[in-house]
Amino acid sequence: MRTLPQVMLLDLDDTIIVHSATSDPCWRRVCERYASKIEILSAEQLFDAIRASSDVYWNDAARHRRGRLDLPKARREVVAAAFSQLGLDDRELAHAIADAYTVERSASFYPYPGALETLEVFRQRGIRLGLVTNGNSSEQRPKIERFRLAPFFEHIFIEGEMGMGKPDPRVFRHVLDTFEIEAQEAWMVGDNLVWDVEAPQRLGIFSVWIDLTGNGTPSSSAVKPDLTVSSLAELTTD
Repeated sequence: MRTLPQVMLLDLDDTIIVHSATSDPCWRRVCERYASKIEILSAEQLFDAIRASSDVYWNDAARHRRGRLDLPKARREVVAAAFSQLGLDDRELAHAIADAYTVERSASFYPYPGALETLEVFRQRGIRLGLVTNGNSSEQRPKIERFRLAPFFEHIFIEGEMGMGKPDPRVFRHVLDTFEIEAQEAWMVGDNLVWDVEAPQRLGIFSVWIDLTGNGTPSSSAVKPDLTVSSLAELTTD
């Protein structure tokens, strides 16, 4: 096994919990359910419009910060924008589709294979664990409770509870202060090259990138992780 640090800081979504991969399947199921209410559109056309609207919405950094703190509202905005592009004027139906997705999405999350077992290995080895996640408490706390994650972590840091989120350096300074450690005593593990790698690296924290696609860092990215793994479980393998 690798020599692991005294303190391990972990992201939640797409690190411990499968997150991104469940989005499109949830949207497709909802579109199939509601397409019959829009006679001029197929489920696939509705899905394509919502997917395009979602990409535009979440690719804007300011909207991303605002939207992730109120996901039901953000999803309503995404579907409303898709309806506008399609020439549809039915706010009630747009909201119903967005709200149905919120329900579907909440039920779709599950831990990565081996993730919970890996947390247990960390705990048995005496590694102090911290969870550092963006998003609102109303979205993140239910996942933590559902998968019984809290007992693994000495401290849990949620953007909506702190009033600041990754990649703000204040987040990592606060985390280090809370654990009463220096930067070189901690690792940060996550899937986002900016939030979980570049930002903590700037403070001297060793950063581990989870490469979900297996394609390596994009050629357009200047970020260089200190360590790249394919999953959290890989950290406890030779």
